[in-house]
Amino acid sequence: MSRPHALLTRAPHQARPALSVMGELSFAQMRVHELCGRARRTLAAWVAGAVQAAAPGPVIWVAPAWEKDALFAPGLAGLCASERFVFVHPTRPEDVLWTLEEVLRSGAAPLVVGDLPGLPGLTQVRRLHLAAETGAAASGGRPLGLLLTPGQTGGAPGVESRWRLDPAHRPEAAGWRLTRLRARTAPVRDWQVRQGAAGPELAGATG
Repeated sequence: MSRPHALLTRAPHQARPALSVMGELSFAQMRVHELCGRARRTLAAWVAGAVQAAAPGPVIWVAPAWEKDALFAPGLAGLCASERFVFVHPTRPEDVLWTLEEVLRSGAAPLVVGDLPGLPGLTQVRRLHLAAETGAAASGGRPLGLLLTPGQTGGAPGVESRWRLDPAHRPEAAGWRLTRLRARTAPVRDWQVRQGAAGPELAGATG
């Protein structure tokens, strides 16, 4: 009689490769993460800069055609290489997530950003995770997906992590408050972010 395979193991869980943006601000690759808060687009631009420094290829930014708030390309200067951005503006709500899924599945871009008008469902997020893994297998890369959601607390189900960025500028310097709202292996935590000579940097935890 053959010995049944063990269902449990004491071997440590193998961590996914991660993209480090600054300090503890890092993102597991081949997964989808959520960004919220008033400065969520600034946070996405920081992630884009880190991705561009690590991998070739375009950044695909998907936003509804009816969205009034559009990225100001000159404002991206100093944060990331705006000339590597490709903007896609679907005209139907269902096509926003469909576009994200197809780009992730292709593996053609190291970073795909979805500027969403609302929260996706759990099934939709799971499909995006699977698409990112499929894209990695097809291209040999490590595609990363970001979901930008309205509001201060986010709430997209099934995301790998959730981060919030809000402005906290002072008269003498630019600044932000960064909050890790959710992560599979890390607790909730706040940091102050300041604008350093070489770009934004974590100035210390606040909680």
